[in-house]
Amino acid sequence: MRKNKKIILSEKEMPKQWYNIVADLPGTLNPPLGPDGKPIGPEMLAPVFPMNLIEQEVSTERWIDIPEKVMEMLSIWRPAPMVRAYALEEALGTPARIYYKNESVSPAGSHKPNTAVAQAYYNREFGIRKLTTETGAGQWGSALAFACSLLGMECKVFMVRVSFDQKPFRKMMMQTWGGTCIASPSNETQAGRDVLAKYPDTPGSLGIAISEAVEAAVTDETGQTRYSLGSVLNHVMLHQTIIGLEAKKQLEKAGEKLPDVLIGCAGGGSNFAGLSFPFIQDKIHGAEIDVIAVEPKSCPTLTQAPFAYDHGDIAKMTPLLAMNSLGHGFIPPPIHAGGLRYHGMSPLVSHAVKEGLVRPEAIHQLECYEAGLLFSRTEGIIPAPETTHAIASTIRQAKLAKEEGKEKVILFNFSGHGLMDLVGYEKFLNGELKDIKLATKDFEQFTAVLKNHPSPVV
Repeated sequence: MRKNKKIILSEKEMPKQWYNIVADLPGTLNPPLGPDGKPIGPEMLAPVFPMNLIEQEVSTERWIDIPEKVMEMLSIWRPAPMVRAYALEEALGTPARIYYKNESVSPAGSHKPNTAVAQAYYNREFGIRKLTTETGAGQWGSALAFACSLLGMECKVFMVRVSFDQKPFRKMMMQTWGGTCIASPSNETQAGRDVLAKYPDTPGSLGIAISEAVEAAVTDETGQTRYSLGSVLNHVMLHQTIIGLEAKKQLEKAGEKLPDVLIGCAGGGSNFAGLSFPFIQDKIHGAEIDVIAVEPKSCPTLTQAPFAYDHGDIAKMTPLLAMNSLGHGFIPPPIHAGGLRYHGMSPLVSHAVKEGLVRPEAIHQLECYEAGLLFSRTEGIIPAPETTHAIASTIRQAKLAKEEGKEKVILFNFSGHGLMDLVGYEKFLNGELKDIKLATKDFEQFTAVLKNHPSPVV
């Protein structure tokens, strides 16, 4: 007789603190640097972020309390269910037990609101009334628009042009929640105008959109606007750890110990870190867990790019961060996994890879879409193109378990549904998509800029 398919927590069992992996990571963490190559202080971040979030960004405390108002907003959809993928296991004929954390149940359809409601709350508490941000596939932009609507704040989103064109309903979601969505690069900022003058037909990039959003925030003379980032930074990783903390409780309820394999897709690092960091804490203390971060072959940040200091945006308005980077000028091919097209990676995720705690993997989009179809036709939920990367890796691991005859426990993060991404599925089913690998000449061209920056401690 099967056990329950869904492992559910009550609202009373929601984690009441976030886990900060900075307290446990081995090795030397490289600090953010200013234009002069010297470590920056909190005051340099103040025009961009409120001080209460800056305090979280630089915190070394292991546990940080979740405010009651944030808990209230999170409880709209949390705790999120963990699901045993029985039908997928059967289709693969694997002895592995596959679980996924279903983050698609949030109002925006992804993990992104976990940090959006927290960031909006802290900004509102600091007296901020308007937030600007960027978005790739639209997941983050819609999440922040949702969060701002709960708190009566304005929200302006610069959306990467290729995704803006491919995914019009994401824009409609933002507008429904009261947000404003603009295709990036735009004529609204100097950064956008500069890019359009040089590359009028550019598909855009997250690096460009970040430049526009930061500029829009810091040039507001009223001081009522701040910038909000959906991935990469430490405080974003922190807020997402509610995923992994819930997952630990749910695995225990399912009668499992720690997973043998843990998988998440990785673009800027937030959903991956959210699931993995609480388990990496166990790995640091001796647990044997294969932690896999999966990215597109066309944007191989973790698997190919060097660990270096680089800016998070094309206009170099952000500090220099020590991370795996393809170069801040990198404009990736227009694959449909728009949320995974960032040139850089979370410094904390990059550090975890450097320390051997995380194993990166790159997969082409056709294999990912094939995995997405199999998941849709077995488990019933259509995954976002980003999420299919985690599913493709999960299928690889399940097949490996079959070859080895091992009853492994595999846990992956189902970071979002694909109901707003059906154009990509249509093109895949019609044979219109192809695998795109980053050309060596492009890799060398974009990463050349890194030689001009300070070298991090490795």
